[in-house]
Amino acid sequence: MPGKDQLTTRTVTVRIEGKVQGVDYRAWTDRTARALGLDGTVRNRDDGSVEAVFCGPAAKVDEMLRLCAEGPPDADVTEVTVTQEGGSVAPGFRVIGTNWR
Repeated sequence: MPGKDQLTTRTVTVRIEGKVQGVDYRAWTDRTARALGLDGTVRNRDDGSVEAVFCGPAAKVDEMLRLCAEGPPDADVTEVTVTQEGGSVAPGFRVIGTNWR
């Protein structure tokens, strides 16, 4: 039987700061979130940070937040901040503001 965290859905909006643009961070986030079965979005922000929304089982969202602190090999993440809890997202995961997906 799945644990409580597997049954509880969690939705978070996060801001990822550091060297996170121009280092494949959005594509990495897309691949990683899809592998974890999460719904949501990821986009670059004008201030050089990345914003993402993750929705899914609480344990998987927590795992994604931990992975975001590491990011892809060329990234240098300095901070991951949950800016909002709750809300709803469309099914699936997508990259916003790009023409490669």
